[in-house]
Amino acid sequence: MIAFLPPELAQSAAIILLATSFLGSFITAAFGIGGGVAFLAACALLLPPAAIIPVHGVVQLGSNAIRAIMFLRHLIWTALPAFVVGSLIGVAIGGSVVVSLPGWLVQSVVGVFILWVVFAKPPKWLSRWPLVTGLMSSFLTMFFGATGPFVAGYVKTLQLDRHTHVATQAALMTVQHGLKVAIFGLLGFAFADWAVLMAGLIACGALGTWIGKQVLGRMSDHGFHRILNIILVLLALRLIWGGVSAFL
Repeated sequence: MIAFLPPELAQSAAIILLATSFLGSFITAAFGIGGGVAFLAACALLLPPAAIIPVHGVVQLGSNAIRAIMFLRHLIWTALPAFVVGSLIGVAIGGSVVVSLPGWLVQSVVGVFILWVVFAKPPKWLSRWPLVTGLMSSFLTMFFGATGPFVAGYVKTLQLDRHTHVATQAALMTVQHGLKVAIFGLLGFAFADWAVLMAGLIACGALGTWIGKQVLGRMSDHGFHRILNIILVLLALRLIWGGVSAFL
């Protein structure tokens, strides 16, 4: 395996990333959210800075596409068209911004938004404006990487059952990561150097998704949404803490 790794990545780091990809996909398939952020954290620790978001994007594209296919019969297709339009606008704006937004500000705002969705009663317009969700989340993902919790906040307002929630979330994130990867390709990132590793990460993610799907099938909708809320709150608090710490 060493011969196929980029020279700046150790074999031990690759093994940890493979394990994290499996675990992250399992968490997302079983509980709706959290795996992408966990994998991003591993990427941030183990990958060169310039490769973090592009590699994470490709792996999440593969993982979410596989998840969407596995849950295809549960997908709410009406959420896709406006989200796609918004995402196109968001990545175009994000890709053209030379100076990125302050990381602490992005993390803090996303964290507060998630807490608002969990504990407050979001206004009806939020569930009716997938275009806005696509635009904002796709813009943010160019800088922040994992905006799954942001999109999950929108999907949560649709009040779906557990299988439909996972399917819809996966489809929306497939669109977002696909567009992001295309933009990074246009910006010149050398994806070929990481191709074998990314293929392995996607394969591990597919296995994690399949096992997570079996766990999801044994849960109730009530249990799913309770665990989803707990994970969202923990992620939100972690984002806010990280943002405040970076600012101070």
